[in-house]
Amino acid sequence: MERFDIAVIGTGPAGLEAAITAKVRNKTVLLLGQKTSSDKVSKAHQIQNYLGLPNVTGQDMSKAFLDHAKEMGVEITDDKVNAVYSMGDYFALQCHGGDYEAKSVILAAGMSAMKPFPGEMENLGRGVSYCATCDAALYKGRTATIVAYSPEDEEEAEFLAERAASVTYLPQYDYNGSLGGNITVVPKVKPQSIEMTDGQAVLKTDVDTYSADGIFILRAQVAPSQLVPGLTMDGNHVAVDRNMATNIAGLYACGDITGTPYQYIKAAGEGNVAALSAVSYLAELAKK
Repeated sequence: MERFDIAVIGTGPAGLEAAITAKVRNKTVLLLGQKTSSDKVSKAHQIQNYLGLPNVTGQDMSKAFLDHAKEMGVEITDDKVNAVYSMGDYFALQCHGGDYEAKSVILAAGMSAMKPFPGEMENLGRGVSYCATCDAALYKGRTATIVAYSPEDEEEAEFLAERAASVTYLPQYDYNGSLGGNITVVPKVKPQSIEMTDGQAVLKTDVDTYSADGIFILRAQVAPSQLVPGLTMDGNHVAVDRNMATNIAGLYACGDITGTPYQYIKAAGEGNVAALSAVSYLAELAKK
């Protein structure tokens, strides 16, 4: 397996700037995130405080960011990250589409507005999971419930259903799909809490209660504290120093994920600092 110098998680201003800076410093870069960059940027009406781009629309800014990255040879791997594990002198990244390795990692995934359901964190890894394709092999002949937030999650449901005895699919979006077979689609219900009862994962909604061997919550983002075991948080944000370093050696964070102000120019600046810090870390690692 190829081991990248730096893995960057997130394709907003922070992530793209970090990847570009790392590329300028001749490092191999794995950039994970949406190929369309950040929705927060592209959907902005007008930005007036970004140096060199006065009165720019979000759509034009997003295009400028992506064009710059492409010109620098930065490629985006469209994948969702489920977990990042520090292995000492490298990191293992578990993603929906496969596993990756990198000597250092930069978290730039932004802030998620979604809060965990009551009981979600307490039962993570013991009935609650974030990746159906990752854990599908464990559900042969068993039952599962999926809470989905995007039509793209329907592919994961089909993959899981090939192994599971039955799958209950709860779309949190306007469902227009054609899932069938051993997949039961239950639209227009809102999850409220999760608990484990007699070895079963029980999901309570505003309409009914659903019990299965496991529950998969397919959010686009995983909370940083759950994404990286042992990561120190400052409230809902990742705690960093002025070098964008976290408490884990080789792991950096930048952008909205580190706290206010939630500004594009602040995010890009932190992305630059995080990448330079990662480059310095790699130089020290090479001496050992």
